[in-house]
Amino acid sequence: MLVDLQLSSAHNDWPVLRDAVLQAEADGYDTTWVLDHFDGSVLRGDRPLLECFTLLGALAACTTTIGLGTLVVNVANRHPAVMAAAASSAQRISGGRLHLGIGAGAPPDSPWAREHHDRGIPLLPSMAERHQAVVRQLELLRTIEPMPIIIGVNSVELAVIAGRYADGVNVRLSSPKAATYLAAAVEAAAGKTFETSGWAGIDDQPSRDKAEELHLDRLILSRLEPLT
Repeated sequence: MLVDLQLSSAHNDWPVLRDAVLQAEADGYDTTWVLDHFDGSVLRGDRPLLECFTLLGALAACTTTIGLGTLVVNVANRHPAVMAAAASSAQRISGGRLHLGIGAGAPPDSPWAREHHDRGIPLLPSMAERHQAVVRQLELLRTIEPMPIIIGVNSVELAVIAGRYADGVNVRLSSPKAATYLAAAVEAAAGKTFETSGWAGIDDQPSRDKAEELHLDRLILSRLEPLT
């Protein structure tokens, strides 16, 4: 099982993140993952987040071997063509090290939607519409530089979409339905090459144990706190 690290720009500014990722590269982590939000407060941070593709470009320029990923890009945050261009740029700058995680985002009545309402960013009202936006984004991404694309899921319906259209699936390991989502995605993948991954807080030992029990291909350890 590959072990990765996710760090937060809602809690840390660029110099600290840069040094932490360089250390993660030296320590042998496979990939480092960045977040895609606007307000640090939604993650209990104290500053606006660095825009995820800008951050990936900077990390690509100062690292050489570690993979670079998004967990996950909200397809509501950018026009599909803008997101595809940003992903293509990150892939080219990094020399092919991008792992692109995308997600459907939150419903309009969710607390997670506040940062969108504050900025006048419209959110699709139904889950089915948000899922179709993920499919449309995937179709466009397939026309640019090849890169592994995973979908972060929190429903069986989106897990099936991940299996059919993407190269992998990611689940929150603390979810009681994590195993169900993984099974649905793997079944929908129908035997093609397909990566299973889960994320957990870096100190969440039960979730880390669950990753082993589920025989995941990849475990992403999320450290959403100041590093200094």
